[in-house]
Amino acid sequence: MSQAYIIEISDRTAGIVVADSSGFCFFSSDRAFDGLDGGHFGSARAAERAVRAHLQRRSASSRSAPRAGT
Repeated sequence: MSQAYIIEISDRTAGIVVADSSGFCFFSSDRAFDGLDGGHFGSARAAERAVRAHLQRRSASSRSAPRAGT
């Protein structure tokens, strides 16, 4: 029987992690997390931490990006 977990962050479904022989593989279900798609992690919790960090980096970069017309 396989182990699979859904990773949700702030009411967004980021994707799922599925256990395999080398840990857990992440499969993105939202384009915002495609950068992590196919990534392997030692645990489901490690994948969740990576998803949170990825979202924080995206948020920080979008806040610091210059806006068109300014």
